[in-house]
Amino acid sequence: MASPLQPQAYLDLVRRSQAVDGLAEQLLKLCVQQSRDAGHTWQEIGDLLGVTRQAAFQRFGKPIDPRTGAPMDKTVHMADAAARALTVVTAVLEGRMDEARRSFNAEVLAAFTDEVRGDSLATVAGLVGAFEGFGQAESFVRRIGDHTVVDIPMRYEAGDMKARVAFDTDEKVAGMFILPPETP
Repeated sequence: MASPLQPQAYLDLVRRSQAVDGLAEQLLKLCVQQSRDAGHTWQEIGDLLGVTRQAAFQRFGKPIDPRTGAPMDKTVHMADAAARALTVVTAVLEGRMDEARRSFNAEVLAAFTDEVRGDSLATVAGLVGAFEGFGQAESFVRRIGDHTVVDIPMRYEAGDMKARVAFDTDEKVAGMFILPPETP
């Protein structure tokens, strides 16, 4: 059976669908803001969208900096955050701590000793077994307060986890964790 459209028409459909998707996102943001203005909670909105109240807030909320009273900037300024986080996590998993430590801020450098690394990896292995590789999904990068936060999907023999790396304003690692994938 021959296609009813010319080949170029399919790309036009993709272009139009993308435009509709953008409009739907704008409409959703407006509806969420109006729902909040009408007194609905983040829990109600999250339940409706099938996410946690925290996830709904992180996507649609407009946090105010308690230090200044000004709206907080949610723009991610580190274009290479996902790649850098993956590099650091890989170095830690492979025991290349000299390489990983070059990315740490002073607090993490002081706290993340070889003993802490070993204890942490043993705890994770006790929960989900051996590390098998990174997950298929892309890393999730966002701005939370003054930090750029990256979640990297991970596969273990008995379950999935995620690595979370937080970068400070100097683009140094300010925190690193291995967490269950459902952790907000």
